[in-house]
Amino acid sequence: MLHRIFFLCLFVALYTSGSSLRCRWMDHKFRQCSENSLNLLETMANNSTNTTEDAEVTFPKDLYSQFLFNAEDKLVFTVQVLEEVSVLFEEDHSSASWEKSTVEHFLSVVTRQAEGLRSCIGSHKKNKKLHMYFKRLSRHYFLNRRRHNTTVIYLLFHLPVSQLTSNSV
Repeated sequence: MLHRIFFLCLFVALYTSGSSLRCRWMDHKFRQCSENSLNLLETMANNSTNTTEDAEVTFPKDLYSQFLFNAEDKLVFTVQVLEEVSVLFEEDHSSASWEKSTVEHFLSVVTRQAEGLRSCIGSHKKNKKLHMYFKRLSRHYFLNRRRHNTTVIYLLFHLPVSQLTSNSV
């Protein structure tokens, strides 16, 4: 499943770098941060011990379509997802099969990406439905005392690529 995340993140990196919204951070730092996060995800995928668990919290695809009107909306959505992922991974992950330093480095890179992209778009109101999705995912995950695994990561990053590519930037 993390291989899907790898390709998704690669797609997001290429997709966002081609955005009509240009800013200095995207021109100089985005690619480097994306490559770092992809490498860390791949490392965590290789260290994952549980890859067969079925997902019980499905990704709300309708949330993506709400944000895919223009390049700025896409960046706003990406920033919020990165921030929500950061919050989720800052929670207790002591039962995870990943090295603590890898998770901390991943958090650092994701936070840097969110901050950098935020500098390109200014301030925007957060989408409450997307926030609630991550709260549900966190509650489901931690109430069931599941390990961080590729299924959870897949839920976090799985973009319906057909929806993204069908809307021009």
